[in-house]
Amino acid sequence: MSHMRRVVLALLFATTIAGCAETVRAPLATEAQQHEANQPHAVPAADLLEGMPAYPDRGNIYAAAGANMVRTDLREDRELVYVPNPASDRVHVIDPNTMQVVDEFYGGPEPQHVVPSYDMRTLYVTSSRVPGGAVLPIDPRTGKPGQMVNVQDVYNLYYTPDGQFAIVVAEAYQRLDFYHPQTWELVKSSHFPDCEGINHMDFTLDGKTGLASCEFANRMIAFDVASGEQLRRFDLDVVPNGMPQDTRLVPNGSVFLVADMHADGVYVFDAQATQRIGYIPTGKGAHGIYFSRDGAIAYVSNRNEGSVSVLDMATLQPIAKWTIPGGGSPDMGGVSPDGTTLWLAGRYHGEVYAFDTTTGELKGRIPVGAGPHGLLVWPQPGRYSLGHTGNIR
Repeated sequence: MSHMRRVVLALLFATTIAGCAETVRAPLATEAQQHEANQPHAVPAADLLEGMPAYPDRGNIYAAAGANMVRTDLREDRELVYVPNPASDRVHVIDPNTMQVVDEFYGGPEPQHVVPSYDMRTLYVTSSRVPGGAVLPIDPRTGKPGQMVNVQDVYNLYYTPDGQFAIVVAEAYQRLDFYHPQTWELVKSSHFPDCEGINHMDFTLDGKTGLASCEFANRMIAFDVASGEQLRRFDLDVVPNGMPQDTRLVPNGSVFLVADMHADGVYVFDAQATQRIGYIPTGKGAHGIYFSRDGAIAYVSNRNEGSVSVLDMATLQPIAKWTIPGGGSPDMGGVSPDGTTLWLAGRYHGEVYAFDTTTGELKGRIPVGAGPHGLLVWPQPGRYSLGHTGNIR
């Protein structure tokens, strides 16, 4: 996040309104709770959010996004890595085969993330310089941008699991704005006064509940997807000034993982986002969470120490750590379609990293613009997109 944006947000958050929703504090997980957290939690199709696609494999919600399982209609899309640079308002485009920058264009006022639409046929650059903001569509067949649409404070972008709404995360205004996903007409808006810096989210296995991080409030909130209303609030307590970031449901749907930059690790929440049940130390500045194509591994980028922690999903424990030679600042990104490369933006170093997922070695380091952030690797396997930099099921 840029210094100027921090100043603007600080002014907007000067007055914090105490929330009336339930506040939850939970102890660290016991051994029994950790065992329970690792068990698959099947959900009958009848209990899914209406209109949400059924899972082909209840043991792995990302089973349809396995290695090279790219939809037929996406196979003509250009193989590219899109890198938004909020400090320079540019998007750099990398050819993943040559690891060279092959294009560059204006990404909007402070471009933050590149996000695939729910149907995966349009890519959107989200931008958030307050009081403005925009979405810039990219045609994935050509890799070229289209006509920018003015949308306020699109810091992040998600989709409801039924595809009915595009959820704009208006971080500076503590809102989730629900838009028509094709026309960008605002349908409804939810304000969360006790969630300063609302940021990343994911959804329960049934698609009915969202869990979102409050970056500047050291807490999380759970909200009802259908109504947009807040259900619960969780105050985090590993460190007094925590900064929760990326939030992801694990492949078997049993728990959520939440990276926290100041707690230097990952919080664990139960499958229905009703309580926090654990914490996993990873490294300084824990920020992004990505899964291997077989769902067996999670990669956690540790932005402030230049490393990636590898977590075993069977035990929820770290099993390896990859360190960038000479230092770096791995941030957001994604896994290549075949699962062999983890791509991450180097937020403080103006570069992009490509890790070999079989060895952990750094096989590419590509200079880009200033402050690279929500990098997208395209095309991606899977059926539909829930947003961010490739949360695809």
